[in-house]
Amino acid sequence: MAFAFQFSSNYTEDIWREENLPGFQELVLRSTDQPEDGKIYVMYHGTTFNRAVGIIKAGFQQSEDGMLGRGVYVSRDVNKAMRYPLDDKSDQIVLKLRVNVGKVKKIEYQKHPMQKTWHKNGYDTAWVPAYCGMVTSGLEEDCVWDPKRIKVVGIAKASPNHLQQLNYLLMMYGK
Repeated sequence: MAFAFQFSSNYTEDIWREENLPGFQELVLRSTDQPEDGKIYVMYHGTTFNRAVGIIKAGFQQSEDGMLGRGVYVSRDVNKAMRYPLDDKSDQIVLKLRVNVGKVKKIEYQKHPMQKTWHKNGYDTAWVPAYCGMVTSGLEEDCVWDPKRIKVVGIAKASPNHLQQLNYLLMMYGK
């Protein structure tokens, strides 16, 4: 995917090399299964139409803070993504993603010693398993430190009008 910012071609080739191998298939992992380091998984992100346009054109931006600190919040559970945006579901878009999780840290309880410092300890993704008590919905959640580890590959939910516009943008800005 083409992004508005520059990054090292070696970095990109390394983390996305698997996609270019013959027989590459998207990995769909149940939200109760632990992700393996370095794998590329299908995940989802719920947002508004305007934010989805910005993400497709320029890539994700880290949130300033959250339950797991800074990063991009995504989930392997489309139902978790469909809870967002919290304020206005009439403008809801759910993006389908491919995420190279890199090195994953499981955070399974509140006040975990690395709950907000996992990245400083060499991890690329923090993973909160489903039904561990961390999230009131009980649904799985991930926080990815580096937005370059995330690609938008489709639209999982949008109104028909927004779907057509977003698919056009994916065609124009996608890889």
